[in-house]
Amino acid sequence: MTDLNLPEQSYPVLILKPNEDRRLRAGHLWIYSNEIDVTTSPLKSFAAGQQVVVKNSRGKLMGLAYVNPHSLICARLFSRDVNHPLDKSLFVHRLNIALSLREGMTDQPYYRLVYGDSDFLPGLVVDRFGDILVVQIATAGMEQVKELLVEALCKVLKPNGILFKNDSRIRRAEELPEYVEVAFGEVPEWVDIKENNVLFSVPVYQGQKTGWFYDHRASRARLEHYVKGKRVLDVFSYIGGWGVQAAVFGAESVSCVDSSEFALDAVEKNAELNNVREKVATIHGSAFDVMKVLIDEGERFDVIIMDPPAFIPRRKDIKSGEQAYRRVNELAIRLLSKAGVLVSASCSMHLGRERLNDILRASARHLDRDIQILEQGGQTFDHPVHPAIVETEYLKAVFARVLPAS
Repeated sequence: MTDLNLPEQSYPVLILKPNEDRRLRAGHLWIYSNEIDVTTSPLKSFAAGQQVVVKNSRGKLMGLAYVNPHSLICARLFSRDVNHPLDKSLFVHRLNIALSLREGMTDQPYYRLVYGDSDFLPGLVVDRFGDILVVQIATAGMEQVKELLVEALCKVLKPNGILFKNDSRIRRAEELPEYVEVAFGEVPEWVDIKENNVLFSVPVYQGQKTGWFYDHRASRARLEHYVKGKRVLDVFSYIGGWGVQAAVFGAESVSCVDSSEFALDAVEKNAELNNVREKVATIHGSAFDVMKVLIDEGERFDVIIMDPPAFIPRRKDIKSGEQAYRRVNELAIRLLSKAGVLVSASCSMHLGRERLNDILRASARHLDRDIQILEQGGQTFDHPVHPAIVETEYLKAVFARVLPAS
């Protein structure tokens, strides 16, 4: 690991090609391997996770970054000031800034505390579940300093436990091992949270990502205006974030569909937690297959929530992913009652909001239906968008009314 107390001139230097400093000067934090002057600073000379001084081709200091020569994004800037390396002091400073935003927006300790680049801590996600923190590290640079991160988290938040949930496939691009382990204190298998005054028990070890998806909280709150007295279908339900809230908000009935029996068991657990178990049914199986069966059985729903996983994880998946979004939304439209409401979401960064709207329009017209977009949702305060990094804005939720063609 780089000695964090070395003076600036003692850090290894990463030199950019001419004119390749424009994005950094505009606020971006990423440096691609083809932007490096490998003649003067060969990438193979750096170790994965090493901290470096970044200079442009004229020798001007751009800041400090950490490097991974094995990755297309070969360096990520974490400080514009070369006197502030990625150490405990910088972590404490950045965590306090992130915490002030969250505490200014909510008095409940349930939110994403650190959202990577947008909180100027690239490669790091921290979700807060009251006194428990779940951490995801995606880069070798953050992996190198994880002990300092834990010390800083303990100083700023004084948690009862910290869990490293480092089992994401994204780590493979950085040649990092996948693991789940307790980094501090004690972390139970399930933690309790409250969202929109609805209670949930979240499986932080076995659940998807950190166990919960805070990003849709605002859109889920909007459900209250659509579901009272309605039959609701929640497709790709996971542990009931949408469906259980719909039941609490007054839906007549809710059917949750997921391919994971573990997730559906958690749906039932969370429905019971909120005294709406009698309203909530679960259906195990592939979303596509289940919806086809429901169509064949003549089922109809007043509100359908479609919140699938990212069908477009990479740019090369755009064509097949867009086809998948169209298929699921067409199936949903076929299951809607007259003048029903479709809540269609996407977490694919490569699917823009306008393109999702176009897919919904095309899906409705293919079935000889008309569509009205009533409102649209996105990320909330704990997932701020970095204006120079388009990848930090990824979430869409469209509330649409589907009508017979007139």
